[in-house]
Amino acid sequence: MNRNCSYCNEKLEGRVGKKFCSSYCRSAFYYQRTKEKEDTLFKKIDVQLKKNRKILKNYNRAGMAKIRKEKLIREGFDPKYFTHYWKNKKGQVYLFCYEFGFIELQEKDHKKYLLVVWQEYMK
Repeated sequence: MNRNCSYCNEKLEGRVGKKFCSSYCRSAFYYQRTKEKEDTLFKKIDVQLKKNRKILKNYNRAGMAKIRKEKLIREGFDPKYFTHYWKNKKGQVYLFCYEFGFIELQEKDHKKYLLVVWQEYMK
């Protein structure tokens, strides 16, 4: 009876129920299978967090910046997705996507975000 690896199709040796020739092939097979499945909630959240981080990083090259909220939203930023928060001594809450943070401000007739980068003192 010829048995072949379910991933690379190499000939299998060993026990009867064996499906893969190596742990690499087993891992690669299940990774590929999971990747082909429809998007899971976890994956959607992860994608949005990474998108938020990329947008914040792009607009905050100097370490602190102000930008109109609507501009970030147009680019796909979603403020409901963040990794953690930090509250300063004034009680203001900064939301963070990994190391890039933001807080909403009201200036005249426009809502803006103050963008910051995580600092050691924020622990």
